[in-house]
Amino acid sequence: MPQAVKPRRSALYMPASRAGALEKAKTLPADVLIFDLEDAVSPDAKETARVQAVAAAGSGAYGAREIVIRANGLDTPWGHDDLAAIAGSGADAVLLPKVESGATIRQSAALLDRHGGGGMAVWAMMETPLAMLRADAIAGSASRLAALVMGTSDLAKELGAAHTRDRLPFITGLGLCLLAARAHGLAVLDGVHLDLADDEGLAAACRQGAELGFDGKTLIHPKQVGPCNNAFSPGPDAVAEAERIIAAHAEAESAGAGVTVVDGRLIENLHVEMAKRTVALAGAIAARQG
Repeated sequence: MPQAVKPRRSALYMPASRAGALEKAKTLPADVLIFDLEDAVSPDAKETARVQAVAAAGSGAYGAREIVIRANGLDTPWGHDDLAAIAGSGADAVLLPKVESGATIRQSAALLDRHGGGGMAVWAMMETPLAMLRADAIAGSASRLAALVMGTSDLAKELGAAHTRDRLPFITGLGLCLLAARAHGLAVLDGVHLDLADDEGLAAACRQGAELGFDGKTLIHPKQVGPCNNAFSPGPDAVAEAERIIAAHAEAESAGAGVTVVDGRLIENLHVEMAKRTVALAGAIAARQG
């Protein structure tokens, strides 16, 4: 579990080649904005996208939103120049595509350091079968790594799998990356929902992701932000229950008892830790919205 509780309920990809999209992002309630230099940008627009993403990230115009720039891979003609530019952009993190080893993360971190980005976090896209099989090694490979991001579209292509409502074809990969992220104290974000007309499917995917334990979900359209934020936010009843658990356990401890009962349920330290995280997340969300 990440040491600091940050709202990352919604992480919206924005094509950095489109100045209008970057401008609109200033008004969107997404917790994370991912300025994309990779999949959403054609080869002839890569350099324009890089310049615009760096300028946007350094503008200070996006308030409390977390700003991440997705670079092109180091094996492409743009990857090294992307990292050199991103290093000085003021973005919160760089997102590396198609990570399959810790070596990629370490090499990218070294490039960031070389160009003045020593304090920048690294996030890793997990989107190939090899990445799934190496999730634990990748998650524990570098102290700069802060988050794993599921790339279920590319994973579906690599697996020859279908996008089903229950997402059963992805469950193994989702589970492996969740386990690896939590084992190494990283954030972990679910993959995108591609069908913009399928509101029920989006709601189901968000609900499933929250139940599995993801911190939030990556998105491809602004209309998906609201439902995603709702799904990954603790509701008033959940917060009230968490506060009761914390108070009851504190009272039990003061009386010399290690356990107590709340609403008919036995409460131990592990439940208190979960309750404190719920309250902290609700507070962080309220502070960001406020």
